[in-house]
Amino acid sequence: MQFDLSAVETATLVFIGTLAFALVLVLFVAAAAFAALVLVGVGRLAWLVIAAALLRTVHGINHAWDSLVHHASAVEFPTEFQGQPSPSTGTYPRVALRDS
Repeated sequence: MQFDLSAVETATLVFIGTLAFALVLVLFVAAAAFAALVLVGVGRLAWLVIAAALLRTVHGINHAWDSLVHHASAVEFPTEFQGQPSPSTGTYPRVALRDS
């Protein structure tokens, strides 16, 4: 049996065409929404990775500085520095700064 489109009314064809076009639009919008969700997820993941790396870097710098300060506070000078004459301002002793 051969299907003849001339037997179908024009209104029915328009209705089926409208449904097909609506389906294409729905699929396009769904694909765009899915792509947007993926991009937002990737952006969020990238932000978390960058923020974590930055926090680890700052923590590492703070830890290194803390170690350096504690090491420097443990150093003992054998004698105090002697004052040295300065040609223009007189004699001032050098000051050794320590953590107290």
